[in-house]
Amino acid sequence: MARPKKCRKVCAMPLNTGFTPSNLGRCCLTVTMTVDEYETIRLIDLEEMTQEECAGKMDIARTTVQAIYISARKKLADCLVNGKTLKIEGGDFRVCGGNDSSCKGNKCCHRNGEE
Repeated sequence: MARPKKCRKVCAMPLNTGFTPSNLGRCCLTVTMTVDEYETIRLIDLEEMTQEECAGKMDIARTTVQAIYISARKKLADCLVNGKTLKIEGGDFRVCGGNDSSCKGNKCCHRNGEE
């Protein structure tokens, strides 16, 4: 029996839950990115954290972060290169809500007023 997935901690739900290419006439295919994939992109690419820092923030193993990050980047590339719509939803996650002690001083959206 497979081990159940551990919930990944995310700082806050995405403010934007999707993006659409400007040339909609060509293709209407949609790629779905999970909220935890979105969070790895946000932490590693936008907040410039290492995979290890990201793993600590999300309360998961670094190898798990690496797998999530690879999947998220592939989905982003597919949307950009092939003009597909991106939708952000689902996944195994919990929102920290700014009350988690591990967020203290670690660029938590809730603590920095970026909700």
